[in-house]
Amino acid sequence: MSGHSKWATIKHKKGAADAKRGKLFTKLIREITVAAREGGGNQDANPRLRLAVQKAKEANMPSDNVDRAIKKGTGELAGVSYENVSFEGYGISGVAIIVEGLTDNKNRTTSDVRSIFTKRGGNMAGQGSVAFQFEKKGLFTVKNEGLKEEELMSLALDAGAEDMTLESDVFEITCPPQDFDKVRVFLTKAKVKIESGELTMIPKNTVKVNDIETAKKMLQLVEELEDNDDVQNVYANFDIPDEILKKIESES
Repeated sequence: MSGHSKWATIKHKKGAADAKRGKLFTKLIREITVAAREGGGNQDANPRLRLAVQKAKEANMPSDNVDRAIKKGTGELAGVSYENVSFEGYGISGVAIIVEGLTDNKNRTTSDVRSIFTKRGGNMAGQGSVAFQFEKKGLFTVKNEGLKEEELMSLALDAGAEDMTLESDVFEITCPPQDFDKVRVFLTKAKVKIESGELTMIPKNTVKVNDIETAKKMLQLVEELEDNDDVQNVYANFDIPDEILKKIESES
């Protein structure tokens, strides 16, 4: 959906459901393992690993699981070898979609992702056909609970953020990807309770979806992609108005 508006809110809700099913733990373990393999097991010297471990803590993953995943990545323990994969494609109404994954079988993952696109009315596209429509950013969400927007905006800008918006009951703060850690540390020291923080792909432009049936189909496509065990992240450039989202939520 839209890069840093309602999409972050929906992904957060979905993340809670994934955690209950154990699916989130599986994805986080893969990310920790690959991050440790590619950048070493020292979190201080490996930003990707540091972020993955932080996400694991937020999801209440046991520390033993985190330690084992790191050791598998560094080779101290035997484990499956995963590789990074990415796919680009379009949903209905020309919505641009990027899919990022970690897999031990690229052919299987490619086939699965292509099948989901086809089944849900979309199609896969070549590398580079969609990516130019997105920008990599750091994204933090902060619940709007007794916070003054002006004060939080001032803190965010002092921390090195680029922008802040209020979406429903959540403030969304964006920053350059290289400043992610700096902004996180600054906000934490300022006693700002960060609901979530991630490196994400934000679309430069969005496709407004005002039809409820089209919105349902787009959500089904994205959710089915995210439900695939090999998929880590899905980014899409569609935006659904609040009133349409509420109708969909009330029906589910």
